[in-house]
Amino acid sequence: MKRPPATGAWRPGDDPGRRQFLRVAVDRPFILDGGGRLRDVDIAYETWGRLAPDGGNAVLVCHAWTGDSHVTGTDDPVHRTPGWWEGVVGPGLALDTERHYIVCANVVGGCQGSTGPASPHPEDGRPYGSRFPVVTVRDMVRVQRSLADHLGVARWLSVVGGSMGGMQALEWAIMFPERVASIIPVCACTEATAQQIAWTAIGRRAIRLDPGWNGGDYYDAAPGEGPHGGLAIARQIAQVTFRSDEVFTDRFGRSLADATTEPLDLWQRYEVERYLDYHGEKLVYRFDANSYLLLGKAMDLHDVARGRGSRTAALARIKASVLSLGVWSDLLFPSYQQRRLAELVSAAGAPGTYAEIDSPHGHDAFLIDVDQVGDTIAKFLAVVET
Repeated sequence: MKRPPATGAWRPGDDPGRRQFLRVAVDRPFILDGGGRLRDVDIAYETWGRLAPDGGNAVLVCHAWTGDSHVTGTDDPVHRTPGWWEGVVGPGLALDTERHYIVCANVVGGCQGSTGPASPHPEDGRPYGSRFPVVTVRDMVRVQRSLADHLGVARWLSVVGGSMGGMQALEWAIMFPERVASIIPVCACTEATAQQIAWTAIGRRAIRLDPGWNGGDYYDAAPGEGPHGGLAIARQIAQVTFRSDEVFTDRFGRSLADATTEPLDLWQRYEVERYLDYHGEKLVYRFDANSYLLLGKAMDLHDVARGRGSRTAALARIKASVLSLGVWSDLLFPSYQQRRLAELVSAAGAPGTYAEIDSPHGHDAFLIDVDQVGDTIAKFLAVVET
C-alpha cells in the first residue's frame, strides 16, 4: 500500500465528482457558536430528485462523524467509498430519490469539500490548520439553513441522520421549528454523556501525541509523515465502541491473525487486532486528522440545554413530529437515550415516538441493518406525508 498523503481531505482543484458548492459569509463573517469567525465558507453538497412545486418533498440527510455528502451512489475514483446509506436512500427506498428531493451536505469543519481545517484560509491561501476555530452542531445547522435558503427549501419534510447526524436533526427542530415537519434522529441523544466524551477524548489524545500532527499544521508533510498513526489509533478506539461484544466475539473469537510462534511474541496479533488495523489504515486515506478532532469535539459539546435555560425549555420549542430510533445493542449511544428523548419530546408537547432496531451490531446497526431502518423510516414518513 502506498504511503498516505498528509491528509485524506478533498482539496480545491480535485475532481468534485457529484459535489456541488455554495459559498456563504462572503460579505460579512460567519460568527460561530463558540466565538470564532469564518468567512467565505464553502458548503459541499449533493442532491437527488427534484423539489416539488409546493416544496413539500425535501428531505435533509445529515451525516455522522466521518461521513460526507455522498449518501448514495457507487464508489469511483472521486467518491472513494459507496454511498454511506445505501439501502435507505435510493429509488423506491424509504428516502426515495424518485419521490423525494434528497439533500446531503458535508458539515462545516469537515474535510470533503466544505470549509474545514484543510481548506485554504482566505487571507493567505494556506490551509487553516491550527487556526481553524471550534465548531458546534448548531454551527453545522446554521450553515445548512443557508443551503436550504439557496435551494428554495422553506420547510423540510424531514431532517434525518444517525449519531452526529441525529444531533443535527434535533437541533434543526429546536433552532428552526417552523422549517421542519418532522425529524428522525437515529442513535442520538439530547446531550453527550461523560462516557461518550471519555471515548472521544482518548482518540483526541492519540492524535495530539502523534509527532506528525505538529500542533495541527501538518499539511506540507511528505506522504507517510502526517499524523497517520494517531488518527488510525483514534479510529480503532472508536471502532470498538461502534460494535457490540456479541458481534466481536462471534466474528473473531480468540482466533490469531499471525502464525503461532515459539516463544510467544508480544506483538502477535489476534484477528480482532487485524480488523482494527484495517479500519484505522483505511480512514487515513479518506479523512483529515484535524477534522476528526473538531467533529468529535462538536459531539462532546452537544447539549440542547446549553444557553436555553433547561433541556425541557429547549425541547418545548419543537413543533415537528419526532421519530427517535435506537438499537438495543448500542453501547456508545445506549437505547435508553433515544427512548428518553421520545418521552421528553412528548411531555413537552410535540409528537414523539420511539422505535428500536433489533440488531446485535451496536451503534453501527443504523448503517448495517438498513432494511429494518428503512422500513421504520418509511412507515413514519407515510404518516407525516398524509
